[in-house]
Amino acid sequence: MENLRGSALMVLAMAGFALEDMFIKRLADDLPVGQILILLGAGGAVIFGLAALSRGHALLSRDLLSGPVMLRNLGELIGTIGFVTAIALTPLSSASAILQATPLAVTLGAALFLREQVGWRRWSAILVGFAGVLMVIRPGLSGFEPASLFAVQAVFGLAMRDLATRAVPHTVTSMQLSSYGFATIVPAGALLLWLSGGAVSPSAANWRDIALALVLGVAAYYAIVAAMRVGEVSFVTPFRYTRLIFALVIAVLIFDEQPDALTLMGAAIIIASGLYTLLRERRLRRKAQRQARHNAAMR
Repeated sequence: MENLRGSALMVLAMAGFALEDMFIKRLADDLPVGQILILLGAGGAVIFGLAALSRGHALLSRDLLSGPVMLRNLGELIGTIGFVTAIALTPLSSASAILQATPLAVTLGAALFLREQVGWRRWSAILVGFAGVLMVIRPGLSGFEPASLFAVQAVFGLAMRDLATRAVPHTVTSMQLSSYGFATIVPAGALLLWLSGGAVSPSAANWRDIALALVLGVAAYYAIVAAMRVGEVSFVTPFRYTRLIFALVIAVLIFDEQPDALTLMGAAIIIASGLYTLLRERRLRRKAQRQARHNAAMR
């Protein structure tokens, strides 16, 4: 029953993130990317900062200047700039499909930088998954869209964020991390805005979309945290891929996109590779736990 609740919360979180992406893409029709980043970054930092303070967590702490936290903020910065830019310049369907490769990038980074053991099966899944990414991007072909590389930037930036999170001191709360991550986006957005020629006065509809994007993003964040706490991580995590389903529905119904066969095939390969990697990691974890129990019983 708890796994069902956890999976339902995860699906709701992914729906929230997909709707947030929809509002960001709508905003990109009127506002520069840098301005969107400033508004979302400032809004998110304030919301999570107030949430941290309400729980008695200080926003200024020596731990927040530690290497892992700073590296996580950098990953958040790279990933958010990449994905918001990709949403603004490319079809939502293709940007969302590429983003699904993030778990594969996390596994790759864990093997390369954290010295985690990754066998040939997971290496194969990673390679097949990134082949799916190439099918969506299709470099060298007539359908190649250079701006799709911003989505690839997002994948590696968010993977960096997730890997750095593993090394963050336990004294730093999720609310503190989120507040600092959003705050980091503000100066980067200001720099992009300066380079692009300055801000635009948002309309009432723009302010509405900004507010809805922030509310949905925060609600989705809470839902994903609750999902991980209620259900087993190995059971709940695969439901992250429902985000692509919501994104495809929104892309077709709201933005009149028509994803071609190569994009859909590439997305299916990315998801299948990610699910296989998660299943393999789950089996290896259970095997290690059984071995540990056996060793303990033999003592």
